[in-house]
Amino acid sequence: MRVVIAEDSVLLREGVQRLLADEGIETVAAVENGDGLLDAVTEHRPDLCVVDVRMPPTFTDEGLRAAIECRRRYPGLPVLVLSQYVEERYAVELLAGGASGVGYLLKERVADVKEFVDAVRRVADGGTSIDHEVITQLMVRSKKSPVDSLTPREREVLGLMAQGLSNTAIAATLVVSDGAVEKHVGNIFAKLGLEPSNSEHRRVRAVLAYLDS
Repeated sequence: MRVVIAEDSVLLREGVQRLLADEGIETVAAVENGDGLLDAVTEHRPDLCVVDVRMPPTFTDEGLRAAIECRRRYPGLPVLVLSQYVEERYAVELLAGGASGVGYLLKERVADVKEFVDAVRRVADGGTSIDHEVITQLMVRSKKSPVDSLTPREREVLGLMAQGLSNTAIAATLVVSDGAVEKHVGNIFAKLGLEPSNSEHRRVRAVLAYLDS
């Protein structure tokens, strides 16, 4: 796997690069701003970009804007965004262009090597990985949406789906059978009005409905 890192903090940038190297993941470019990210992606066409939301010069949303522009230029480019704090609109905006191959994690997750590397590999493979703190805040924000019709257990299952977990992984997390999870997932699809589609995976559509709720 070939990765581009965009992070203005030298310590974190080099730390992530070393962590990935220990896992056999090559960093082809490590840059400190949005323009550098765009140039690196154009030059290297990486398998994944790891991007800080806030970078120079204003330290607001330069990283996010650059990540969105990269996905516009190269549709399907996997992007894992790192943020110091939970910023809901950034998560929703990133996913608005399609939830395939996107992730949003708090920077503190980098300290959990296994969790971070799992997220890197999942997003690079076209999956999703949304920080559970973001999911928690999004769940309590909405008052009127189809998600409100879900039972507490179904909302819990959908939250784990948003983190990128498979049915088997959800079953292990909740200590229930695979069949129970499959039933909950079926109920979620039905309540959200997600009929089978050849063009868009229902799990992705459910996650989008969840994050936009």
